[in-house]
Amino acid sequence: MHTTTQRTDGRPSDAAAQRELTARIEPFDSFWEGPEDVEKGYRTVYEFYRHNYLRYLPSDREAPILVVSCGPGYFVDMLVRQGYRNAIGIDSDAGKVAHALRHQLDCRVERAFPFLAARKQAFQAIFCEQELNHLTKSEILEFLGLCHESLKPGGTLIVHALNGANPITGAEALAQNFDHYNTCTEYTLRQVLEYGRFEDVRVIPLNLYVFHKNPFNWVAKAVAGFLSLCFRAAFVLYGKSNRIFTKKIAAIATKPART
Repeated sequence: MHTTTQRTDGRPSDAAAQRELTARIEPFDSFWEGPEDVEKGYRTVYEFYRHNYLRYLPSDREAPILVVSCGPGYFVDMLVRQGYRNAIGIDSDAGKVAHALRHQLDCRVERAFPFLAARKQAFQAIFCEQELNHLTKSEILEFLGLCHESLKPGGTLIVHALNGANPITGAEALAQNFDHYNTCTEYTLRQVLEYGRFEDVRVIPLNLYVFHKNPFNWVAKAVAGFLSLCFRAAFVLYGKSNRIFTKKIAAIATKPART
């Protein structure tokens, strides 16, 4: 595993700053999954984030929050609109960050690994826009270690991944992207976070059907719920305990208050 070295001024060494991750076409430290109409995303992606993640964020609106792979700043925008005053985003793609800056969002062009390595116990929460599937297994462990060091004691980490347990989308999600190196289930996502010294790990389904004014969303939500029941029954027959079958899953974990 790569080990980040530090200079005496607290900044990462030149070797760490030049660290290249395995993914090349869709790199981990740049957000890519958004609508073609970037401006539309500030409305539609906002609803997805607010519905799925807001309840797990710190209640303190002054809490320092880092958004890794922020892209145009959709999650930072959600935080600002919800009253958070110390949220920043980082992304390695200057073109994407330019959209965020036009919206007066505090987003910066940075590489994720060296940025985290240089900021010990700086954040109360870290949210990762990009799926962990864009990292190799060794890179996932390294990333979680950097997040652990960058969080304050008792801080919150939120990550998400492609759900390998979904019989319809699991295998296709791994195969359809050259830079997808793995999928997770609720068990493996919890497993790797606990190995990374996090506690109180909660794995949740990510609900795609959050646009309640659109009648199609209610139909799609009902169909997806029925399919999940069928998948659950089939898995039980094979002695499996999987309960979550959404296309993507997320995990919320806590850095121990005492380390």
